[in-house]
Amino acid sequence: MVVVRAPATVANLGSGFDVFGIALDHPADIIRVEPAKKTTITVVGSGSQYIPCDPKKNTAGVVAEALSAPAHITIDKGVRPASGLGSSAASAAGTAIALNALYDKGFSKEELVWIAAEGERAASGAAHADNVAPAIFGGFTIVSNNKITAIEASLPVVVCLPEISVSTRSARSVIPTSLDLYSHINTVGNAATLTAGMFRNDPLLVGHGLDDSIITPTRSNLISGYESVKTAAIDAGATGVTVGGSGPTVLAIPKKGRSRHVASAMVTAFFSQGILSKAYQTKIGSGAEIYL
Repeated sequence: MVVVRAPATVANLGSGFDVFGIALDHPADIIRVEPAKKTTITVVGSGSQYIPCDPKKNTAGVVAEALSAPAHITIDKGVRPASGLGSSAASAAGTAIALNALYDKGFSKEELVWIAAEGERAASGAAHADNVAPAIFGGFTIVSNNKITAIEASLPVVVCLPEISVSTRSARSVIPTSLDLYSHINTVGNAATLTAGMFRNDPLLVGHGLDDSIITPTRSNLISGYESVKTAAIDAGATGVTVGGSGPTVLAIPKKGRSRHVASAMVTAFFSQGILSKAYQTKIGSGAEIYL
């Protein structure tokens, strides 16, 4: 048996739609795989009742098929589905790492990203790598032209998950299909600033680089109370706020020593809108790791 811890992730980060992603120190999934003649999947934990166990419909099962590595797969969900925290990616990435080790396949991390991305197709209808890349590499990742760049960033992060649902398919349906030149220039500048901030571990630069005038305004409309939560987080010491992945998670980059204050402010702001939520005071962390 091989056991892997696969982290939650946040993709897009505002200005880096379908390109940027970070791994979080917590929460995480725990995936156990054992050799078998036919793949079976058992899911327990957060939101497990909503996750299909049919290998053809589960991201882990698709990965097992792609690797020609049948197994008994048990997924203990620490990352709630439909959260914007890369729940399906954690399962896909963790399974890819685990089966690669169990069957001694010898694939590199980058090769496993594209295999795990195929698993994502089962959840969202498209093979996106912006969540599975940080889930496997850890840190801050950039996916561009089938090339993955991983940066060992170390910054505090607050993610606040309200008790509402936004599916990836719904979030993609509201994305604008065109943009003006000014919006393009502004987004490129912010994305460059965010990347520089990751290299420097500078929360001010990263917070500024989260700003996005194209995708975030449409997706934030799917999250009740978003503007109130954003304002509360910034007032409490966040350098920037954006939608986490496809939502409904809201991500904030706190100034040094302000994580607790930002987390509390975000939960309170959601509650003022009649919405319960849970905030994680976490940080950019490592990728999927083999426990045993």
